[in-house]
Amino acid sequence: MELSPCGPAIMSNQPPSNACCAKLQEQKPCLCGYAKNPNLKSYVDSPNAKRMASACKVNVSC
Repeated sequence: MELSPCGPAIMSNQPPSNACCAKLQEQKPCLCGYAKNPNLKSYVDSPNAKRMASACKVNVSC
């Protein structure tokens, strides 16, 4: 739920909002856990999620 401001950027080709980037920065410590969770990994590894992380300058690699 914390990353709900990023929904439009993940589900479409919209650029991430400032609120989304702020939440990504805030949740950065949790992103590795998301990437390792089999239920969430496909979302973290999706092309739109990678594009969004790159646009927000958030490194998701663990």
